[in-house]
Amino acid sequence: MKYLYYPGCSLQGSAREYDIATRAFLAAMAVELVEIPDWTCCGASAAEASSGLLALALPARVLALAEAINAGADILVPCSACYLNLKKVVEKARKEPGTLARINTVLAAENLTLKANIGVRHLLDVLVRDVGPGQLAAKVTKPLAGVRVAPYYGCQCLRPYAVFDDPEKPTSMEPLIAATGAAIHPWTMGAVCCGASHMNTKMAVGIELVTGILRAAKGADAILTVCPMCQMNLEAYQGQVARTGGADLSANILYLPQFLGLAMGLSDAELGMGLNLALSDRFESRIAACV
Repeated sequence: MKYLYYPGCSLQGSAREYDIATRAFLAAMAVELVEIPDWTCCGASAAEASSGLLALALPARVLALAEAINAGADILVPCSACYLNLKKVVEKARKEPGTLARINTVLAAENLTLKANIGVRHLLDVLVRDVGPGQLAAKVTKPLAGVRVAPYYGCQCLRPYAVFDDPEKPTSMEPLIAATGAAIHPWTMGAVCCGASHMNTKMAVGIELVTGILRAAKGADAILTVCPMCQMNLEAYQGQVARTGGADLSANILYLPQFLGLAMGLSDAELGMGLNLALSDRFESRIAACV
């Protein structure tokens, strides 16, 4: 299997461990990634507030660069916000009259052209439908029996494009987790919003949402995420949650490929575990004890 790869800005900064773990895990699964050369920011959540055309043009530039390499390929995107922005441009260019022409007017400044034929795939989509739990199970060398985890999907990899899972009751992580030997924490918060960037603008709302997620995860050994924004909100604000609510709701937060990589015997260094903000010594000892 081979994919074009768009890491996006977060995976080069605050979520470097997600990039490190994604590359290491997929390499161990014999999946080849070809990073799109000269890629730039997709606009994140800020471009739309500045200019609707800019919010289209930024991801379109990445898509056009990818098409120049292989127009028939799929782009693998780990960041949920990046995935949503790239996916949105492809959908709008295909379905809205005049949109593709507007985009290409902007791209012409770099002698780029978008045809919108390329596929945009979230990492979780690729793991579930292309790699699959069967291939993963065959590579597991360190079964994580006795470990219980809560799969947290967030919003943007599921909405508004219900491509590979049910946005209201997602379950796509569960077969992958089961393949590691770990158990699923029973909860209903997997698709509930963490507050996203509103944590910076309306912190009280964000803290309330994160508190609900962390409270529901009590009893799990870890929460698994597939989104840098979700990971940051669930990791970085645990102290604020405790100060606001008066309860210790600390939790271990990992990216999904980190957890899957642990089951394959990949080292902490290979998976960037030292960059996580919320991992307890107790959790690390629990994983080390698995054989």
